[in-house]
Formats: sequence, C-alpha cells, structure tokens
Amino acid sequence: MALGEHLQRQLGKRYEPSSTISMKYKGYDLSFKTDAEGNPVILFIGKADAAGMIKGERYTRTLKADSRGVIIKDHWDLKGKA
Repeated sequence: MALGEHLQRQLGKRYEPSSTISMKYKGYDLSFKTDAEGNPVILFIGKADAAGMIKGERYTRTLKADSRGVIIKDHWDLKGKA
C-alpha cells in the first residue's frame, strides 16, 4: 500500500514530541511514533486487534535537514509486515 497524498499531509504535521499517536484513517487504524521534535517517524497502518496491536504494514521516515533547519530529504519507506 502506497501512502496517499492526504495521508502524507496528515503525517507532515507536528504532534506531541516523543509519543505514540493512534487514529483512524479511511477505515484503517494508524499508530505512529514521533521524534523529539514531534515529527512522525515510524508508522503502522492496518487493522488493530483486541490488544491494540496493528496488523498490517510498517513504514519508517527518512527526515534530514541541513544546518539551517531546512528539510532536504523527507520520504517514507515500506519496511514490511507489522
């Protein structure tokens, strides 16, 4: 499953730093972990089971900035089944 434009916009926002956020998106359950700045860096997308664990796919984000803080690389990589 490729990440759509709308989902990437949702993941482009800043959230609470160093936390795990869970939400619903178009019938899927999402859970992502944020870095110290509040950027989502690990994403789990699929269906949550009774224990809250998501069965689906796992993505990681490559986010690099230069010395001025300007983002020079930002993309999501599919890492496999979750």
